[in-house]
Amino acid sequence: MFTSVLMIEKPLTPEDVEFVTTLHGDETVSFVVLMQPRGDQADVLLRAIDDVALGELGEAARESEEPEGKQARQPAELALAHSLTALRAQGSEAVGQVVEEHPLDLLRGVVDESGADEVIVLTEPHYVEEFFHRDWASRARHKVGVPVLKLFAHSE
Repeated sequence: MFTSVLMIEKPLTPEDVEFVTTLHGDETVSFVVLMQPRGDQADVLLRAIDDVALGELGEAARESEEPEGKQARQPAELALAHSLTALRAQGSEAVGQVVEEHPLDLLRGVVDESGADEVIVLTEPHYVEEFFHRDWASRARHKVGVPVLKLFAHSE
């Protein structure tokens, strides 16, 4: 069985589930999902600049309204539960947790514990973070000893 650590920041859409569960053809895939609440993620300024670069001025203005800390925990738990249910419905094994500490420190431990074959970082585009190599995938490549695949999440 192939094991993937899947880092997400929002609930998986049906298209996301289909995409990640079919990446390896007919091989059975087991997922360890790490849900990073958006309110706890990196720098609010970088996210706002990304929104402006994408022409989403309304989103940029709302960046400071994102729930943080304990307020972000409950929506993240619901998003994680939804995503695990969707992965299991496609026939994959799936476990997961909400990230409370630095996601990349946790990632290294999860990769080692699970014997993961790869890490999949499934996020919205974060062009400014990517340009400065501050995105999860760029930083994860320096932390884990397995391939790191960056994919863009589908929007609803």
